[in-house]
Amino acid sequence: MRDLKIPSQRHPEKAHRPDKAQPKKPDWIRVRAPGGKAYADTRRIMRDNNLTTVCEEAGCPNVGECWSQGHATMMIMGEICTRGCTFCNVATGRPDALDVFEPGRVADAVQKLGLNHVVITSVDRDDLDDGGAEHFAQTIRAIRHRSPDTTIEILTPDFLKCDDSALEMVVQARPDVFNHNLETVPGLYPSVRPGARYFHSLRLLQRVKELDPSIFTKSGIMVGLGEDRSQVQQVMDDMRAADVDFLTIGQYLQPTPKHHHVDRFVTPEEFEAYEKAAWGKGFLMVSATPLTRSSYHAGDDFARLREAREAKLARS
Repeated sequence: MRDLKIPSQRHPEKAHRPDKAQPKKPDWIRVRAPGGKAYADTRRIMRDNNLTTVCEEAGCPNVGECWSQGHATMMIMGEICTRGCTFCNVATGRPDALDVFEPGRVADAVQKLGLNHVVITSVDRDDLDDGGAEHFAQTIRAIRHRSPDTTIEILTPDFLKCDDSALEMVVQARPDVFNHNLETVPGLYPSVRPGARYFHSLRLLQRVKELDPSIFTKSGIMVGLGEDRSQVQQVMDDMRAADVDFLTIGQYLQPTPKHHHVDRFVTPEEFEAYEKAAWGKGFLMVSATPLTRSSYHAGDDFARLREAREAKLARS
C-alpha cells in the first residue's frame, strides 16, 4: 500500500533527483504555527466530510491564518495528480476513480462553514476524457443549490488533452471567478511545469472571457524560481492581452530537497514594484506579496474585484 506521507512514495518521479539545498527563510516569510479552536473546527468539518484541501496537500504557509477564519480551499477529484510539476507538493501518480458523492459533500461543508466565498481547486486528471470538467460543473451546481448566496471561485487544471467542450462545460456552470495559474514565466516551463504549455494556459483564460465575459478571470505566478523582472513584466502583458482581471504573485517555497530549488527570496520592496507595475497595466485586482497564494484572502479580494469592475463601468 502506497503511503503518501513518505516523500519517495508521494513523489516517485522526483526520487532520483539530487537533493537541492533549502535556503533559510528570511524574516518576512515566517508565519505562526497553526492552532486554536477555529482552526480545529475547520479541520474537523473537512475530516467529517472526507474532503481534501490544497492547504494541506500543497503545504501552504497560510493554513493557520485561513483555517482560523473558517476558510479552506477544497481540492476535488482526489489527492493524487497525474502531473509531476517540480515545484508542487501534491502527490503524483495514478489517481483513484472519481467519487460521485464528492460534490454533495463539498456543498455540505460550504454550508456548515457558512462561507460567503469558496475556492474549489483540483489535481490534474489527464486520465479522464474531460479532465474532470463535469465533476467541476457538478460541484459548482451543488454549492449553488445548498448555498445560493455563496460566491464560487474555481482554480482549474489546463484541460490540455481535452476537447474544447470540457472548458465550455465548466463555464456553463457559471462560477463567479475562473482561476488558472500560469505559475511561472514561459522560459522556465520545461524545468518547472514540464507537462503544461504556457500559451495553451494563456489561451484557456482568454477563451473563458470569450465564452462568458461576466466571469472574472484570475491567474498567478510564483517568483524566486530563476526568472528576471523583464520576464515577469512580459507575463503581465500576456495576461492583460488575454483580458485577465486579477493577478497574484507570491514567493516560491521549496517543499522538499527533491523539488525545484529556490533561486532567491524576492524582497517585499520588489513585490511592491511588481504590484505597482501590474496596476499600471490595467488589472482590476492585484495581490503581490511574499505570502500571496491563489486563494489567500480570496473572499475579501473578490469583493474588491467586483467593486473595481463596477467603478470601471461607471466611468465608461
